[in-house]
Amino acid sequence: MSKRILLITSSLFGENGQSSGLAARFKAALDGRDVELIERDVVAEPLPHLDAEEIQSWMTDPAERSAAQRTLAERSEVVLAEVEQSDLIVIAVPLYNLGIPSQLKAWFDRVLRAGRTFRYTENGPVGLLEGKSGLILAARGGQYAGSEMDSQTPHLRHMLKLIGIGDVEAIYAEGLNMGDAQKAQALEAAERDIAGFIDGHL
Repeated sequence: MSKRILLITSSLFGENGQSSGLAARFKAALDGRDVELIERDVVAEPLPHLDAEEIQSWMTDPAERSAAQRTLAERSEVVLAEVEQSDLIVIAVPLYNLGIPSQLKAWFDRVLRAGRTFRYTENGPVGLLEGKSGLILAARGGQYAGSEMDSQTPHLRHMLKLIGIGDVEAIYAEGLNMGDAQKAQALEAAERDIAGFIDGHL
């Protein structure tokens, strides 16, 4: 059975973004593999910021939802289905002001749902999406990996773990704004790491 992969891209610069370039390298490395690829660009198809009305639509029994509530609830159902049906979640992400793009946060706000993808217990939250793994493709102008300034990668890991995805690897392309030589070296190393990941997991 082929593996299902969900590839999330989140660059404000579309196909010209450095993180989109990592996603393109990942896709190219899949050539010949028995996989099913689902793609979602959260910038090209942005979700609005989460508000009280949408949360209320989730909390309303489906049979009692108004037409407006059904439309609001469907936003989450669409992205949730993509995650639930996938074996591997790949997130290509730039580093904007030490965080993730707000469009990606809006996507996570529909995926991290108490009672649906995780539940609260007396010992803390427990993820409900088991048997999945994750890959972070991180593109950065500077060099942050492994330093206290890299709050992004731990944040992504925590959000994925909340819903039960604890097996998460990260591949970095850093220093992309630190000269042509550094950029070329970083992208070459990331491409090798992507190939290695695919050989080891797919």
